[in-house]
Order: sequence, then structure tokens, then C-alpha cells
Amino acid sequence: EVQLQASGGGLVEAGGSLRLSCAASGFSFDDYAIGWFRQSPGKEREGVSCVSNRDGSAYYDDSVKGRFTISRDNAKNTVYLQMSSLKPEDTAVYYCAADPGAPGSSSWRVPRYWGQGTLVTVSS
Repeated sequence: EVQLQASGGGLVEAGGSLRLSCAASGFSFDDYAIGWFRQSPGKEREGVSCVSNRDGSAYYDDSVKGRFTISRDNAKNTVYLQMSSLKPEDTAVYYCAADPGAPGSSSWRVPRYWGQGTLVTVSS
């Protein structure tokens, strides 16, 4: 059974930090890029960041560049999203996803696997 278990969400004040984790199982982790998406009430889901399985390259949406850092630990089948300088507009449910396609490729429009979300709330 494929599982992507996201955790680490919570309530934080603006300017604070959180680290999200995505623990994967049930598929060959090394063969998949892992990405984070988020969705706020009334808004469409948007891509936040993605890390390649081939060379560890990281990709970020412009809204989070310089504030968020994605990393992966292949030994633990886990991807992390370190979020700093959080803003109220970062409030959302954050989801991790996995796909064998390279980050930015068309396959990431509909990633193969999705995890459940973790709620991040940033107070002003």
C-alpha cells in the first residue's frame, strides 16, 4: 500500500518557522520526485516546492523562494519542507505528492500519488 504521511503542521505566529515531513512507503522512493502543494479555503491548489530524485535539485514557487527549503533523506524515505519567515498568506493545508516525472514536467499536473494534508496556520 502506497502511503505519503505528511506531518508537522500547526499554529505559528507570523515570522515563525515550521518543518513539515513527508514519510513515504509502498513504492520505490528513489525513483520518485517528491513535491509539496498547498490549498487555502476558496483557492485552487498550488505547487509550493519539489525535489528531484535524480540529482536532488530543488524547485520553488516564487511566493516561497528564499523562505522555504526542501530536502530529502533517501535513507529514511522522507522529504522535509523547512518553512521560515512565515506569513499569514502561507496558511493552508499542505500536501505532499510523488511522481516519477522530473519536477516541472507535464506529469506533475496530476502526480501519481498523494498524501493526506497537514494544516499550517500562520497568525498575524
